[in-house]
Amino acid sequence: MGRKDNKLGDWINSELPKIASDLESLNDDYYLRENTISLAGKERVKNILFLLRSALFPGVYEKCSISKANVDMLIGNNIREAAIELREVIDRVFDYKCKKDNTECEIDPDSVIISFLEKIPEIRRMLQTDIHAAYVGDPAAKSFEEILLSYPSLEMMSIHRIAHELYRLNVPLIPRMMNEYGHRITGIDIHPGACIGEHFFMDHGTGIVIGETCRIGKNVKIYQGVTLGAKSFELDSDGNPVKGIKRHPDIEDNVIIYSHATILGGDTVIGHDSVIGASVWLMKSVPPHSTIYHNLRSEK
Repeated sequence: MGRKDNKLGDWINSELPKIASDLESLNDDYYLRENTISLAGKERVKNILFLLRSALFPGVYEKCSISKANVDMLIGNNIREAAIELREVIDRVFDYKCKKDNTECEIDPDSVIISFLEKIPEIRRMLQTDIHAAYVGDPAAKSFEEILLSYPSLEMMSIHRIAHELYRLNVPLIPRMMNEYGHRITGIDIHPGACIGEHFFMDHGTGIVIGETCRIGKNVKIYQGVTLGAKSFELDSDGNPVKGIKRHPDIEDNVIIYSHATILGGDTVIGHDSVIGASVWLMKSVPPHSTIYHNLRSEK
């Protein structure tokens, strides 16, 4: 059905410039600064993750199958492209941080990238232990390939172990962007600062939260809905949260934490070889070889 006028076109011509101007003014107040808008966007960081994870697991993230004869070339090309992309992004985020903090930038991005790239074989080795942990920890798992191709635990850990190495190198913004992308696609929220040992498995995974200063040992298994969080935030004289202090619990080796358990506090330690039952609320340490039920009775 034809139209006798062009109301939308007239509105776009007459009114849209004012809306665009209003948005620019608002962004000037809250966001739009030269050192901010020059940062890489989410899609660029997502692409860097794709390149790195494709190098870690050739053929898993590509849209088309690849031949074994081309694996070496694929790995090399993806790492090379990721390094070039990451070099530019890291340069920008460090420049942003220095301007934000009003300090001189003395960071060598090349050294940061090299240090990170040298960790890639170890990241791959750690991820293989995570695959094995899922296989032995889930009776429903039929093969390593099934875990690699479908398990959210491995999906998230393949992102976290990359982001954590960048976090350890004091790279601003990028590690958090990576892990929040993982959070979005898996429902698992792990801060890149969390230190997680080998053979780690999150069964089902949805709703798990692991805080920045959490330290998790080897052979740990946790179920959906578990929170490893902070008790409360220590505030400075201006009422702002104090940064850089230990806020989240430590989980020692060979611990199992069942669904929807909540463990809080930087001084809370779950001793090795313990079992924490479903829906338990803990704000104090438990010794090794403990079994904690919902009613907080302990058996040794």
